[in-house]
Amino acid sequence: MSQPSTTLGYALFATRWLQAPLYFGLVAAQGVYVYKFFNELWNLILRCVTGQANETYVMLAVLKLVDVVMIANLLIMVIVGGYETFVSRIGLQGHRDQPEWLSHVNSNVLKVKLATAIVGISSVHLLQMFVDVHHTSQHALLWGTVIHMAFIASAAILAYMSGPMAEHGDRSHKGHGHGPVHGQDGVGGGYSASASVPAEFSTSAAAMRAPAMVPSPVPVSVPIPAQSTGSYLSSSEPYDAYDPYETGAETRIRAARFPSRKQLEEFDEDHPRDFDREVLARLGKLDFVAARRNVVFVGPPGTGKTHLAVGLGVRACQAGHQVLFATAAQWAARLSEARAAGRLAEELAALDAHPLLIVDEVGYIPFDADTAHLFFQLVAHRYERSSLIVTGDRPLGRWDEIFGGAAPAMVDRLAHHAEIVRLEGDSYRMRRATSAWAE
Repeated sequence: MSQPSTTLGYALFATRWLQAPLYFGLVAAQGVYVYKFFNELWNLILRCVTGQANETYVMLAVLKLVDVVMIANLLIMVIVGGYETFVSRIGLQGHRDQPEWLSHVNSNVLKVKLATAIVGISSVHLLQMFVDVHHTSQHALLWGTVIHMAFIASAAILAYMSGPMAEHGDRSHKGHGHGPVHGQDGVGGGYSASASVPAEFSTSAAAMRAPAMVPSPVPVSVPIPAQSTGSYLSSSEPYDAYDPYETGAETRIRAARFPSRKQLEEFDEDHPRDFDREVLARLGKLDFVAARRNVVFVGPPGTGKTHLAVGLGVRACQAGHQVLFATAAQWAARLSEARAAGRLAEELAALDAHPLLIVDEVGYIPFDADTAHLFFQLVAHRYERSSLIVTGDRPLGRWDEIFGGAAPAMVDRLAHHAEIVRLEGDSYRMRRATSAWAE
């Protein structure tokens, strides 16, 4: 793109700040509603104390207070969600009171929430009319009901339309990057960057390409086949298999290629001997994804590292984020293939479409120098740009045993903005197997 075009684009984008005073105006309007609320509350208290309030008056007054609160809630949703969506990000990462919906707010979500809030406000108004039916004309009741039903119909239509639009956006993003392929272990315990990909996982890109109606703006890589045992998605299913009844979240979960579907709520917190539950609760809010921070789970096999990584990944998909899961060996195969094809830079750029990548089982296989350098490039490329979740069986201080001379620089970037979670304990799988033998 030419320099004048770039400058013009930046200038047009900067005009979003013209909207900032509008949101401050809404803040002032919220102050007006606070005044109105306490004014109505004071009048209600006075009439109750002086005995001038009957049951109908009290009910109507309370409904007015509820109405004011609901409108104030609508205002704060527009102020916070609209400002972050259309003007500038709000730095609430790590704040204990950050609203859950703010982490995945977008224009579609905001419109649906506004529509449902308007329906709620309309319901309160209609209820007020029916409570005070003796002082409400039949004409007003009729039109109040018709208008309320119109609000319900428009909200339902908007919610129905937002699903296909969000899903279309998700499918359009898929063309920006797919999962890696399985590699194979190198002879002698090492992993060779030039290791061949087993034939059973060598599926042509043409057979796995996205549907014709969704163009792919960058070269498409061979996707990661799902693992055969306990897989959430069978390796025989096409990567872009499309179910018209599937939600956007389900589409993202399928595209992430998790080895199995795990929930954070299913994690047995009593199993690890040393485990910080407060850290897990904080990570579950996904603030680290918005802040472009990393998470590293370290512990012996069977302590739940992969379960936690997948659980966070599933929750991120449900929050609207694109996620990609693979083992360290699979990432090595993918990056090696891209380098051999002369498109490593394009491959790393394509992965930017995924705010969260998960690298599982680091440490089980040592890598040669060339492959270690590929991992360094992946970590360096995503440094302060996107998030990584890494699971491994040894602390970062011993990564030189896996990545050799590339380890210090890699660890420096990975751990700079990272939550290091240590899990101690015996293997959960072995404990269950031992229990089965005992029975």
